Amino acid sequence: MAPKKEDEGYDVASIASNSPPQVDFYDPSKETVWTRVGLSLESFKRAPGTTGGIVISGANVDTEKLRADNPMLQQKMKPRHLTMIAVGGSIGTGLFVGSGSALNAGGPAGVIIAWILMGIMLINVTQALGEMCILFPVSGGFYTLAARFLDPSFAFAMGWNYYLQWAVVLPLEITVAGTTVQYWQTNVPLAAWITIFWAVIVILSVFGTLGYAEEEFWSSCLKLLVVIMFIFIGVICICGGGPSGGAYDHYIGGQMWSNPGAFANGFKGVCAVFVTAAFAFSGTELIGLAASETPNPRKTMPGAVKGTFWRITIIYVTSLTIIGLLVPYDEPRLLGGGGAAASPFVIALKNAGIKGLDHFVNVVICISVLSIGLSCVYAGSRTLTALGETGYAPKIFSYVDKSSRPLWSVIATLLFAPLAYINLAAAGDTVFVWLVALSGLSTIFTWMSVCLCHIRFRSAWVRQGHSLEELPFRAMGGVYGSYFGLILLSLVLIAQFYIAIWPIGGMAENPKDVASGFFSAYLGAPIMILFWIIGFVWKRRLPMKIEEIDLDTGRKSWLTVEEMREYRASRAAAPLYIRIYRLLFSN
Repeated sequence: MAPKKEDEGYDVASIASNSPPQVDFYDPSKETVWTRVGLSLESFKRAPGTTGGIVISGANVDTEKLRADNPMLQQKMKPRHLTMIAVGGSIGTGLFVGSGSALNAGGPAGVIIAWILMGIMLINVTQALGEMCILFPVSGGFYTLAARFLDPSFAFAMGWNYYLQWAVVLPLEITVAGTTVQYWQTNVPLAAWITIFWAVIVILSVFGTLGYAEEEFWSSCLKLLVVIMFIFIGVICICGGGPSGGAYDHYIGGQMWSNPGAFANGFKGVCAVFVTAAFAFSGTELIGLAASETPNPRKTMPGAVKGTFWRITIIYVTSLTIIGLLVPYDEPRLLGGGGAAASPFVIALKNAGIKGLDHFVNVVICISVLSIGLSCVYAGSRTLTALGETGYAPKIFSYVDKSSRPLWSVIATLLFAPLAYINLAAAGDTVFVWLVALSGLSTIFTWMSVCLCHIRFRSAWVRQGHSLEELPFRAMGGVYGSYFGLILLSLVLIAQFYIAIWPIGGMAENPKDVASGFFSAYLGAPIMILFWIIGFVWKRRLPMKIEEIDLDTGRKSWLTVEEMREYRASRAAAPLYIRIYRLLFSN
């Protein structure tokens, strides 16, 4: 239940006599509209305090103290923003372009097996993340939770690796956006496109959280529209309803699964696709960062978490099944590089002879790439801010201005964008391979930390006398889902190791090439260990015992077992169709 308001202040009768004096909360509504949206000089000044904008649930709690414990970032995200970030936020080149190389490496059956397994793993990861972030909507999300539930030194290593991943991916995505535009054989040089796309991302970043959230909402709507449209067109083409004279003007059914076949490169091909599928889902964990910027995570987060299931089943699995039925894995254009020409979506539409749609899909790919670029700024800046708040980065990065922008963290992340110009040089690709390799496994380590955090959190919750019934949202698979996620993620690391040493096509004869191929794929592991050691030597902090883990700081749901039973009983009394809707899409 929401705290009671009394005129201008809040009911603080429950505050003990030895509590600190009443906190002055920052009220952005008293600022001009230009300051709120980040377009005035005043907006760049430091926010004087937290807005206390996250809803606190529970009676007989110290409301003001709990509100003062809120993050400095304002709660500007609306439910529709969070939902679309979860459903369409990480859809980008991993699906539209990267699935082509995956199809070539593993065949249609290998692609579906890998994406389903990784999808099940990610559903468990997001469920665990949702359970913790609804209870603890803290700044930095999973990084802050890892510092609390696991080990501060590990969190330091994971947080910096996660930040560097997004910082390096930003210039990479800007370059991909430039090459995507060149699908139309424009005479504009790549350097000009890099400058244009960098400027677009900077302008959108000025608007802070709302700029990111609105862009993600509309670009996700467009991506969903295109994927659903492609699924319908694909089904029609498979049944022989394609344009006359095209490749699909007759029934083809499962022809591609028999000729050239369902699998390419056998077990090794499936392992390669397993790794590709894992990285295609990068960014799904962003809802954990966004939880602290929505006013009522208990209300909006469950829908966002469940949206991940629909994204995986409808968008990924269904569209990739259609691709596997339309495009043979030995299609030469699948190896046409990282641009739109190698996209199986574009190839299928061109084969069908449907004029203009390939250009439309290319526009969507370009917008998707820009969307991921903006996600780089959002995820990187929020993680760097949390590192600053916890003392593992310079304190200047904890600066949050009146428009709710972590200003210096945003600027630091945007300064990585000019690295995109490296690709103009002949050795640009080689440089980027090694830059990406530095933090190439950070997503895997982040997901593993979420699973481990959930296991440790559940142990601490029960050990310290709490009941699972108190939790406002419970992960569907419980701790078993987190153990399952850990096992699958460990298999991904093993598969990455296997493919790094024995790649498809066989091991290179030159030992230098073997070493180069291995470290470009696995350099992230020793870098992670090195950061872990640095974090421990620097701070000398050990993991907390289960009994000592802090379960109060940042907690926003204080409902008792009785209150939760009453709440769930009222929900169970709703009509059947409402209960089904809540089961599938809400809480």
